[in-house]
Amino acid sequence: MASSSSSSSSSSSSSSSHAATMPMKKYDVFISFRGDDTRAGFTSHLYADLCRSKIYTYIDYRIEKGDEVWVELVKAIKQSTIFLVVFSENYASSTWCLNELVEIMECCNKNEDDKVVVIPVFYHVDPSHVRKQTGSYGTALIKHKKQGKNDDKMMQNWKNALFQAANLSGFHSTTYRFFCFCIH
Repeated sequence: MASSSSSSSSSSSSSSSHAATMPMKKYDVFISFRGDDTRAGFTSHLYADLCRSKIYTYIDYRIEKGDEVWVELVKAIKQSTIFLVVFSENYASSTWCLNELVEIMECCNKNEDDKVVVIPVFYHVDPSHVRKQTGSYGTALIKHKKQGKNDDKMMQNWKNALFQAANLSGFHSTTYRFFCFCIH
């Protein structure tokens, strides 16, 4: 940014040095969701509302044909500022969703100074089921364990991420505030 006055120039240079230490994020919002549960309804409306509000939002529609899915998801997570995690009935039945959540929470924990925010959205699920891994969340984790494809460390990472995310302040589908969030 060029400037004609020296006071603006020094202000500009301090802003430039601050910008150099704070990497610019490509996406304002990253939406994590279980496609089978919410893609055609809630998540598509949420995405459309965010776009109408000029909020640059990442959703998996953005993955180009032929791209490596996991690599693209991790790249988008690292390039996002706000994470909306839509916890729905079958979210934990997807190892993709659980791995995505682990990556999001790790990104959040590593970037505490970077103003990364995780906002859980409890879509027709009780937040305590997510936090305590009961109900469909407990059932899904037991199923993943029985399949034997996931080691104890991965299982613990999933449980920790679910617990940590469910303990954050967010939105619940049974509250008035939730519906205001969805509309605006």
